[in-house]
Amino acid sequence: MKAVLVRSLVRLLLVPFVATLAVLALLTAAAPGAQAATDLSKVAEALRADPVYVDPEASDVLSAADADALAAKIKDADKPLFVAVLPADYPAENLFTNLRTETGITGLYAVRLGDLFSARADSGVLSRSAVGNLVTAVEREGDAKAQLNDFVDAALRGGVGGSAPATWSGGDSGGGVDAGALITVGAVLAMGGAGAYALVRRNRRRHEEERRAALAKLTVVVDEDITAFGEELDRLDFHPAEAGADDAMRADYERALDAYEKAKSLMAATRRPEEVRAVTQTLEDGRFSLAQLAARREGGPLPERRGPCFFDPRHGPSVADATWTPAGGAPREVPVCAADRARLADGQDPAIREVETASGPRPYWDAGPAYGPWAGGYFGGGILPGLLVGTMLGSMMATPSYAADYGDFRDPGGYEGGDMSGADFDSGDYGGGFGGGDFGGGGDFGGGF
Repeated sequence: MKAVLVRSLVRLLLVPFVATLAVLALLTAAAPGAQAATDLSKVAEALRADPVYVDPEASDVLSAADADALAAKIKDADKPLFVAVLPADYPAENLFTNLRTETGITGLYAVRLGDLFSARADSGVLSRSAVGNLVTAVEREGDAKAQLNDFVDAALRGGVGGSAPATWSGGDSGGGVDAGALITVGAVLAMGGAGAYALVRRNRRRHEEERRAALAKLTVVVDEDITAFGEELDRLDFHPAEAGADDAMRADYERALDAYEKAKSLMAATRRPEEVRAVTQTLEDGRFSLAQLAARREGGPLPERRGPCFFDPRHGPSVADATWTPAGGAPREVPVCAADRARLADGQDPAIREVETASGPRPYWDAGPAYGPWAGGYFGGGILPGLLVGTMLGSMMATPSYAADYGDFRDPGGYEGGDMSGADFDSGDYGGGFGGGDFGGGGDFGGGF
């Protein structure tokens, strides 16, 4: 009898205790900020398998269908671009750095944190200033779907380097049969041999005429650049044997002379628009050598290697970045020479390089796609698309035929975005955390987030 009473008493005490533990467990699992919602390793794991991740607590920000469509667009482009949509209360400190470390994949990372948006990239995939310009162009958009799609569209057409990681299950490995090619072959066969051959010949002839016309436009502009550089050399009051000249000065001078001769030689041999890139790149190298020579002769510090003045590369190497807003576009940071920096600071218009068009002289960025290789040789390295977002040249470069007609303006060597690099990356590319919601600029890696 006593045993029965003891068992009953124990039951009465344990049941409420067990029930209390169960309730606490349920409350903990449902609480905001639970481990499942804040575990960055799970976000990284999802991004290694697919380019777009939407946190369950942010499902009202971007629907599953919209996320799938965005992911398909990125996969089709075969670029290492990652998008994460996270709730507003997600831990923001060192978010980009930690996410990049967890994924271990070089690329461009975009994060929508509640209503805020920003991005970071490995410098080999997209330059810091280009990322900042892309973010600035879309950061004021309130609708997440429109914002993310606009950012992805601009980034994909604007020079994201490298290829998609092999871990994306939907990515194209490159070893399969090109469905587009099969469709084209089938269409040609269906049209009939003779008719198809005539059509191909006509299209090929038209295409070559367009390329020749583009090269003719470029030839005028590049010849002006070569002539201007030659005049700089003629005006240069330097003689290798003069008093005070040392070996470093003579080496700078020789490099400048060699660049001039090489540019003339390359242009004389140019037969395709995309080959112009090598000519303007050579001229940019020569002008930097002259800037080094000038610094040595004046006894000042040697200049850092920067791109040329955005408004006119003939102005020589830039000395700083300045905010500039193209007509109808968003503000962006562009490299400027000292004279244009002063003009902008005084509220004046910069000295812009104009080229001839059917409607008269226009800035080169509003003169059509033919000038992409010319500008790419001067700037290159992924900076060009971010600078040109919202301009005619930037829009033209977004067309599928641009790369085939005018070549890829970016430097083809040096990096392969999408590679598995563990934590071996420049943390300066990713800065700190989100920093209390200061998202301004996107490319300001020194602070903000």
